[in-house]
Amino acid sequence: MKSFFSMFAKSAKELTKIRTLTITGIFIAVSMVLEMYSIDLPYAKINFAFLAIAVIGMLFGPTVGFMAGLICDVVGFMVHPTGGFLPIYTLVAGVQGLIYGICLYIKNDSHSIIVRFKYSSREIDITLFLRALLARFLDVIIINLVINTTLNLHYKFIHEDSLSAALVARIAKNVIELVADIPLLFILLPAALAAYKRMGGTHSKEIQAGA
Repeated sequence: MKSFFSMFAKSAKELTKIRTLTITGIFIAVSMVLEMYSIDLPYAKINFAFLAIAVIGMLFGPTVGFMAGLICDVVGFMVHPTGGFLPIYTLVAGVQGLIYGICLYIKNDSHSIIVRFKYSSREIDITLFLRALLARFLDVIIINLVINTTLNLHYKFIHEDSLSAALVARIAKNVIELVADIPLLFILLPAALAAYKRMGGTHSKEIQAGA
């Protein structure tokens, strides 16, 4: 439990670094670009802006991830205003960044999960991949299916008489999206982590996953 809460303090310290602010700003901009190419469906919208938030959470932790989620939502509304601005959705976007930061933060003190092949000496660290799966499933279930559906129902974006159809559509949309999301996370996160290491952004002993 102590390690869990210390993760937030470590992440908060990241905000004192120019590198953190610069890279976070770049990925927030990337998120805005990805948001532009969203696909609107009945009761749902498909986009891959979460990928940028996932990278920020992995590199800089839950505190930075939460703030990045808030900023992305506010800036996204300013750049692409649609409808009214509801602060509760901004908070939800922050929680999304929090989820990725908690699950993926590379300085989180935990044991690596190693797969050893029986007939060879090869080993693969699958920790980052398992964390990515957990983070995306939590995002889909908690944010997309539970919180957003509840808020959409509360604000009458979804009417009670069409709730069943909306739930079926949202579940189908998220299942389909997961098919693309998971491979993208598996490719992007290790690549982003490797690039960050080459920049001297962290020491190998601090990395508990996906190195």
